[in-house]
Amino acid sequence: MSRFRTENRFPLFLKTLYGEAMHRTALYPGSFDPLTFGHVDVLRRAARLVDRLVVAIGVHHGKAPVFTPDERIAMIAEEAGALADAAGCEIQVVTFADLVVDAARRYGATVLIRGVRDGTDLDYEMQMAGTNAALAPEIGTVLLPASPEVRHVTATLVRQIARMGGDVGALVPPAVASRLRQKFS
Repeated sequence: MSRFRTENRFPLFLKTLYGEAMHRTALYPGSFDPLTFGHVDVLRRAARLVDRLVVAIGVHHGKAPVFTPDERIAMIAEEAGALADAAGCEIQVVTFADLVVDAARRYGATVLIRGVRDGTDLDYEMQMAGTNAALAPEIGTVLLPASPEVRHVTATLVRQIARMGGDVGALVPPAVASRLRQKFS
């Protein structure tokens, strides 16, 4: 038997440490207002990297989101089930209103997942990764570059297009597009 045989997405030599199974939990934080195909792209790829992915919806009282936390949880849950099954990963959706590193600790995450679309995102995410590492050195950050077909998608643009009655079907899952039409009709 090769020592590089895969078992549940991980090569055997990565899966075991001193004969015991290692379990990786990652936290993917964001506002997800609304869930876009860009978010789904990151979810799909992150789920292949870890055993458990906690999608953490940031709730900040100073912001006025389009969707309530419960609505955002429902949108993510609708898409995450099939992704979790395909990757063999447990996906949990939660909300948080404190520091990302505190939420990561609370859910047992040792990795933060962040999507990066362009150089501007990269600069910002590098600053955040450094700050988070200073606050919680036991938690690493993994930056996942956006796939080319979704690199242009932002939740801000989706909200603007939807508010003006535009078709967002190419930018968000069908159930999200329907919810946006209902919100802005």
